[in-house]
Amino acid sequence: MDNNRIKIAIQKSGRLTEHTISLLKKCGLIISHTRNHLIGYGENMPFDLMFVRDDDIPGLVQDNLCTLGIVGMNEALEKKIEIENLEKAPANFEIVSNLDFGQCKLSFAYPDDSTYQDLKNLEGKTVATSYPNIVSDYISKAGLNISVTQFSGAVELAPSLGKADLICDLVSSGQTLKAHNLTEGQTILESTAVVIKSLQAMDSIEETWVNKLIERIQGVLQVKESKYIMMHAPRASIDSITNLLPGTESPTIIPLEGTNETVALHVVCKENVFWETLEDLKAKGASSILVVPVEKMLM
Repeated sequence: MDNNRIKIAIQKSGRLTEHTISLLKKCGLIISHTRNHLIGYGENMPFDLMFVRDDDIPGLVQDNLCTLGIVGMNEALEKKIEIENLEKAPANFEIVSNLDFGQCKLSFAYPDDSTYQDLKNLEGKTVATSYPNIVSDYISKAGLNISVTQFSGAVELAPSLGKADLICDLVSSGQTLKAHNLTEGQTILESTAVVIKSLQAMDSIEETWVNKLIERIQGVLQVKESKYIMMHAPRASIDSITNLLPGTESPTIIPLEGTNETVALHVVCKENVFWETLEDLKAKGASSILVVPVEKMLM
């Protein structure tokens, strides 16, 4: 491998993998990758993808072996807290963008037949988790006397095995908890996929490419629900019409030939536009309303 190329660590296989590759392709990166290979090469930009375990990604960026990583916020925070507790210094990476996939939450869960269903009733109890640093940090800040034990793999089994009184684990649909006779309790982290970046100094060329990719990622996120809306509107109703469109900037106003009372109004709306919105626009006097999806946008 060319050490001058910029390395991005992504999940080898799992719920983030396809979304991550799709995101990078939408940013214009052409990826040469063969199934089961651990490296993907950027054909048109100096980026290479490292396909690794998700819990290894923050460490690779921390050690500057990879400049960027795309990983769940839960994994990034777990590593960040661990590093800062051990080294008594800030971690060597930062979260630069929250993404719109990989949603899950880290929640406590109690056995259905337990007499305790709230953290305040857990004095002296033990919680099992795959995220001991996040959970310990939460318990410490809350001033609770609860022991934390690390449990890898099927954390839901810990109470039935006598390993712990309750668990704290990632929850998506909640079906796994129900299957193991557990009731979801307090949520301590709402997690999505995030982009993390090494804080190590970069040369000017590398920094330019990294900033370009991050800007493109943010551009892809901005157009997810964005629409370009064109309409004819009474000049006197411009303010009330634009107020109906969520997330808009100042509209483009174009005079129409032969009239001063009506103008063409063009606006980018950064949130979804529903039929009810169009009906409200029409009620304000708008006509010839056209809604067009936005493919790319840089601010």
